[in-house]
Amino acid sequence: MADATVLPEHRGDPLAEQRAMARSAAVVERDRGVVAVSGEDRLSWLHLLLTQHVSELPDGTATEALVLDGNGRVLHQMGVAHLDGVVHLDTASEQLPQLLDYLRKMVFWSEVEVRDASAEVAVLTVVGPETPTVLAAAGVPVPARPLDVRAVPGGGLVRRAPWPGPDAADLVVPRDGGWFDRLTGAGARPAGSMAFEALRVEALAPLVGVDTDDRTIPHETRWVGSAVHLTKGCYRGQETVARVANLGRPPRRLVLLHLDAGDEHLPVPGDPVVSGTRPVGRVGTVVQHHELGPVALALVKRSVPLDAELVAGVDERAAPARIDPDSVPPEDDAPAPGRAARDRLRP
Repeated sequence: MADATVLPEHRGDPLAEQRAMARSAAVVERDRGVVAVSGEDRLSWLHLLLTQHVSELPDGTATEALVLDGNGRVLHQMGVAHLDGVVHLDTASEQLPQLLDYLRKMVFWSEVEVRDASAEVAVLTVVGPETPTVLAAAGVPVPARPLDVRAVPGGGLVRRAPWPGPDAADLVVPRDGGWFDRLTGAGARPAGSMAFEALRVEALAPLVGVDTDDRTIPHETRWVGSAVHLTKGCYRGQETVARVANLGRPPRRLVLLHLDAGDEHLPVPGDPVVSGTRPVGRVGTVVQHHELGPVALALVKRSVPLDAELVAGVDERAAPARIDPDSVPPEDDAPAPGRAARDRLRP
């Protein structure tokens, strides 16, 4: 099981820690569990279970993937890193027991070993434009591109990350290796989870169970492309993914909300988003951003205008809210490919 240590929310000044992530470099220990999958069938077996195309994932490469239920709703999200014959899956610690249980139940006759490595390794993330300099000074190989993976001397791996901030790298390294101190000694400011969460929200990167509910499908949360491969099949929930991608649009979309609120009374995950008296969405992660102020991720109905006057939260947590129009991709309102093709055939 994942290590039960409570990780610090901040290390003295969460806003300064955010600024370091944006302007120089900071390091944070993440609340992530790690599953190691080895064995001759590791890639072909995972390919049948995950939404991502991993059957030929090259050694030294990373990606992202989901596990869906039979109706295409998101159950688990994970980072995937393939190095030296082992696939490392990292996911939110509270999601780890369910993911591990599912994977072990699906082994059957496949030549794979599924092992919980969370007690052995920690997930550290260095964020900021000086990330390559910090890694090099700490003796860590610097992956050339996002999603490249390199071995770390003494054990573990480093994965160049596409978010958050201007540059980032995730390290999956032995807990007893003193890596947090080595990275701070190499120039990274020590940071807590609040700083990382603020940049995660800015990056519009959802967290399962916080920014999603039991109805969430991948198309609502920007996971199509990064974590879902649309042309592969043979995984649970694939029919829903293909149908929505080709013939429809998801009922909701992930947006960034700007909140008109102080520090004391902010909405919490699961609170409603209301337009007038009509519920139109749900609040996800809420943070104080060093530049944007109080902001939140939210799933809102696609029919909600981008300039709508909204309220997020209830009672003393209710705050006026507005959608950041830059958080909605321009192509989001384009017709679905299959629907457009069908319409062109109509007289």
